[in-house]
Amino acid sequence: MPKMRAVLVPQAKAAFQLVEREIPSPAPGTVRIKVQACGICHSDVLTKDGLYPGVSYPRVPGHEVAGVIDAVGAGVTKWSAGQRVGVGWHGGYCGQCQQCRRGNFFACETQQVTGITYDGGYAEYMIAPASAVALMPDDLSPAEAAPLMCAGITTFNALRNSGAIPGDLVAVLGVGGLGHLGLQYANKMGYRTVAIARGEDKAPLVKKLGAWRYIDSQATDPAAELQKLGGAKVILATVTNGDAMGAVQGGLALNGTLMVLGAAQSLQVSPLLLLGRRAAVKGWYSGTSIDSEDTLNFSSMTGVRSMNEVYPLERAPEAFDRMMSGKARFRVVLTTGL
Repeated sequence: MPKMRAVLVPQAKAAFQLVEREIPSPAPGTVRIKVQACGICHSDVLTKDGLYPGVSYPRVPGHEVAGVIDAVGAGVTKWSAGQRVGVGWHGGYCGQCQQCRRGNFFACETQQVTGITYDGGYAEYMIAPASAVALMPDDLSPAEAAPLMCAGITTFNALRNSGAIPGDLVAVLGVGGLGHLGLQYANKMGYRTVAIARGEDKAPLVKKLGAWRYIDSQATDPAAELQKLGGAKVILATVTNGDAMGAVQGGLALNGTLMVLGAAQSLQVSPLLLLGRRAAVKGWYSGTSIDSEDTLNFSSMTGVRSMNEVYPLERAPEAFDRMMSGKARFRVVLTTGL
């Protein structure tokens, strides 16, 4: 049988292993993808350290996948060999459970998550349910597309579901793996885009990414600065620090929304602020495969691109450590050379 390389986690908190295994065959309802690139996301630590309930081992991580379909299982009619596709965090849906029947495909009771409940993209080939696959535009390279399958869709989909309209003031809290994409999307969607981060050294970068104004939260009160600008219709919180989120909530305008994307351990919210401004705090799940497809198409059309550091598959442990260090600018991507 033909062989492939894969980087797997043999058990929770164990070191990554580069192994050779048989190339899998697609089951009914699934496709086989020749992986060309896979982004490394902080959420991959859920697989690495066994933090996701029910994760079994050995497991191949990776939910920012870009590649080419090279085989399809029985009953698959939408997809065919040769199509360029991506797979994100949402690992597919059954279409039959209560949530799917109500159109809440992201909340499918099967709870499939790429790289957690089945093997992901730290490999040369992977199998994915047909419902998890998104078509990739021809002008996006695999390395460009891969991070958009998680960081991209998360920020793009949250913004377009935030209630903001072109011309509204939208602030992006944090200029990292999520935030640097959120700034670009906000700008391209026609918002008056404000970046909030720590340090004056970020100012040139955020202007390049499309920010209209920059607020240095180390030097000023970010909530007060937002109010000077009229208040934010939306604050997109991409950081994982609850205190940083709490410090900006006072910058919301009437009917404003704090959109929480970063998985902070806790967050203190002022009930008086919510009541007095009719404000809201809302979380947003990344999205399903059609949302990924919309993200890829919008990015292709408007020129939104992730800033990446690229490593070959065999250097996955080093690449993972680089991502975990917080020093990467801004996403880390594995490539297979296929």
